Amino acid sequence: MKHALPFTLAAALLAAPAVADENAEAAADQPTAGEIELAELLEGREAGEPVRCLRHGQRDRLTVVDNTALVFRDGKTLYVNRPKGARFLNDWDIPVFHQFSSSLCALDRVEMHDRFSRIGGPVLFLGEFVPYTKPAKEG
Repeated sequence: MKHALPFTLAAALLAAPAVADENAEAAADQPTAGEIELAELLEGREAGEPVRCLRHGQRDRLTVVDNTALVFRDGKTLYVNRPKGARFLNDWDIPVFHQFSSSLCALDRVEMHDRFSRIGGPVLFLGEFVPYTKPAKEG
């Protein structure tokens, strides 16, 4: 009986990583809240060829999708940018863009600032902008 406890404990410790791996795989299969929100924004739209930069006029409205992407609206076109460090995106924070030209381009910096304290937080680097448009109606 004395030896049964260490054996049981050892078996439990060996099984724990397998359970953790199963949980991690199950979580990876489930879309995040941000991915679901982005899918809703893009519903009915088709992706176009990515572009490196957006001119000032192509950035009418900005939507921050938590932990996922920055979405810029230009008329009927949505431009999706998934910056490096997107896991730090929070729609409660204010993005401050540090661009190196008159256009907002891939590799420009975005510093997230707390809405109340205005203290700078995570720094992200923009990727390419993927345009999404609604397909032309046939008829």
